[in-house]
Amino acid sequence: MSGKASAAAIFAENRDVGPLASIDPRVRLAAAITFLALLALLHSAAALVAAAFAALAVAVFARLPLKPTLRRLTAVEGFLLFLLLTLPLTMPGHAVFSLFGLPVSEEGLRRAIVIIVRVNAGVLMAAALLSTMGTMRLAGAMSGIGIPLRIAHLFQLTVRYVAVFHEEYARLRRAMRARGFRAGSNRHSWRSLGHLLGMLVLRSAERSERVAWAMRARGFSGRFPAFVQRRLERADHLFILFWPVLLIALAWLEFS
Repeated sequence: MSGKASAAAIFAENRDVGPLASIDPRVRLAAAITFLALLALLHSAAALVAAAFAALAVAVFARLPLKPTLRRLTAVEGFLLFLLLTLPLTMPGHAVFSLFGLPVSEEGLRRAIVIIVRVNAGVLMAAALLSTMGTMRLAGAMSGIGIPLRIAHLFQLTVRYVAVFHEEYARLRRAMRARGFRAGSNRHSWRSLGHLLGMLVLRSAERSERVAWAMRARGFSGRFPAFVQRRLERADHLFILFWPVLLIALAWLEFS
């Protein structure tokens, strides 16, 4: 499996179809950033539930593929489940009941629920607005809203080659298992895993050198070409008019 195929778990390359495909990537990126920024400020139940329903509605409207979306959410829920189990036990406050002799605080339980709803709403909205446009269009959108061009290209290369390095790591682990290695809590295992990380760093450095040579062989002179931006169209202007209404409604539910 290629690095591009591995990155499909994050971005669905060349799959920008559906009702949101006509919206300029710059507009969608700015919408995602503003939604996530406001989402971080929401604490009331009404505002959080409205934000979650808005994210779900946008995801359905964008026609996100069901299985990749569920995989994203499943990966997030593992961390959130751990948070739900530990935060009520560690945060001081009024105890609602005891679990294995430890008090479960009402404040900790509320905080965990707030974080769970907030994270799921953010993941759904970001996936609906950004994941289907692909890394090239997203990097172009980053450049189009004022993010420095070098950061946009660095993001694009990072997404591409993180997947490649993950495949290199998987090959090394398969080679270790083929030789009978089974990880355990002993000195030999820790030494072997240290060698694995060292070999991964070494091979990553060698891969980066080969990529740099290939880029120079194709005429790369140290500067990336600028992304070409199209003019905003009618659908973009309608989306720009609609989005502040959604944000103002969420802010009104939170602060009213």
